[in-house]
Amino acid sequence: MPHPIRTLVNDFRWIHLAVGLSGNTLFFLGSILFLPAFEPWKTLAVWMFIVGSALMLFGSLGELLKQVLQPNS
Repeated sequence: MPHPIRTLVNDFRWIHLAVGLSGNTLFFLGSILFLPAFEPWKTLAVWMFIVGSALMLFGSLGELLKQVLQPNS
């Protein structure tokens, strides 16, 4: 039986890309909400930063796993 992480990396490579891209998008939108014109939205901006950062981390970890498990592809 294949290892679950290896299966995830092999069969669902697009997942860590989508997760990272979602994180980047949230981080970017959170940055915009920190502008003075969006003062009432600062709490949402903070949460977008936190969630976006976590998603970018998971996306990068997925890329790392891909490189470790399949260094020649």
